[in-house]
Amino acid sequence: MKQIPKFHLFLLAFVLLTILWSVIGVQDTYLTWILEAAPALVGLIVLVLTYNKFRMPTFLYVVMALHMAVLLVGAHYSYAKVPLGFWMQDWFGWTRNNYDKIGHFMQGVTPALVTIELLHRTTPLKTAGWTGFLSVCVAEAISALYEIIEWLASLSCPTDTEAFLGTQGYIWDTQTDMFMCLLGAIVAVFIQKFACKRRVHD
Repeated sequence: MKQIPKFHLFLLAFVLLTILWSVIGVQDTYLTWILEAAPALVGLIVLVLTYNKFRMPTFLYVVMALHMAVLLVGAHYSYAKVPLGFWMQDWFGWTRNNYDKIGHFMQGVTPALVTIELLHRTTPLKTAGWTGFLSVCVAEAISALYEIIEWLASLSCPTDTEAFLGTQGYIWDTQTDMFMCLLGAIVAVFIQKFACKRRVHD
């Protein structure tokens, strides 16, 4: 078994403490918390179970920890009530709490970076063009699946899942969510490309 770097243990502790904080005194219902925190919880379990067999680069663990924190903060307050979203609303003169857009931006960044890493390590695809294109496609597919899950949740239990949807009366919420995911994925491709260049030159 490879030795576990202390920084990786720090990131794990950070996420676990964030989960503990998030679940105590939730601002909406625990059903909303479960729905909104589920991706972070499932992701953490998968990362722990695959850690020894498929260890990711440290920078990717940092990105995933930050993504989980964004999700868990949203789960604690419900996305439409996160204080940071209200602050941004005041700063930029927005008409709604847009904290959920940060989550959807990260929904593009993290899957795209993970996909590029998986493609580099498990397939013959090494060129930035193909890995970049496929990583954006995967991120958008995940985003579309998430929107379908939100739609099904709203059909099955309209009153109890209103906070989970977080539309706040905005008719273009689904489209802008997917657009933010697209932006995040594109940014991730450029980040990965820059990181690769730095490794080559270093």
